[in-house]
Amino acid sequence: MILQSPGDVAFQIFGFPVYWYGVILAFACFLAVFIAKKTYAWVYCDGKSDLIWDVAPFVVILGIVGARLYYCLVNIDYYQFHPIEIFYIRGGGLSIHGGLIAGILALLFAARKYKIPFLNLLDVFSVGTVLAQSFGRWGNFFNNEAFGVPYDGFLKLYIPPSLRPEGFLNLEYYHPTFLYESLADFVIFLILLVVIKRFGMKFHGLTVCAYLMLYSFVRYFIEGIRLDSALNVGDFHIAQIISLIIFLLAIIGAVVILCKNNLKHN
Repeated sequence: MILQSPGDVAFQIFGFPVYWYGVILAFACFLAVFIAKKTYAWVYCDGKSDLIWDVAPFVVILGIVGARLYYCLVNIDYYQFHPIEIFYIRGGGLSIHGGLIAGILALLFAARKYKIPFLNLLDVFSVGTVLAQSFGRWGNFFNNEAFGVPYDGFLKLYIPPSLRPEGFLNLEYYHPTFLYESLADFVIFLILLVVIKRFGMKFHGLTVCAYLMLYSFVRYFIEGIRLDSALNVGDFHIAQIISLIIFLLAIIGAVVILCKNNLKHN
């Protein structure tokens, strides 16, 4: 089975192209907030779920800004000579790690402003975020990006010659790593639903730790076969290094949460 992008333009309005990447990103942002609200109401039942819509602008705007700035930072060799292109996000160029960092800071601010427990916000938004990531990865498909090493097996991704990396111009098919991550993120979403429903009321913050551990684990291995990594440090992609750091911090966070809860009940 061959996957092939039909092109990056979804439609045009008075000759102005609207890209699939932007359409998918907009829907993914809405989906993240919608699922976070529904999850909050499902788990906490404290009458504050509607405040998630008030929290949303902080998270979405700062998340996108953080994702873009992080992407430009790891591609600094290019953007230092093309600074105006930092503002051109219509064609792609966002990093989930930058979005996560900025989104967490936004939630910290929102938690104080709206008097909602910070860890509860992190938990519900982690559930919404990973589902949004699952959907959002399809923006990479339409842009012919986030693909892996050459592969000519059952399920493969065709990349046009103009978008193939140097040294691979004669190779047509590649691992559809965007699809691998999309499917993995959906599985993580299902796991987080179980975690937050079963442990959310007792172990605040455990769900976001589970999200960070599971996503980092998946991203580390998928990133290892990608060809379009933004930056390499020795034999490792920068996303692998960041994923490893986040994975370890999430483990520490989970241990602290579990230990504090045990001490509280002893």
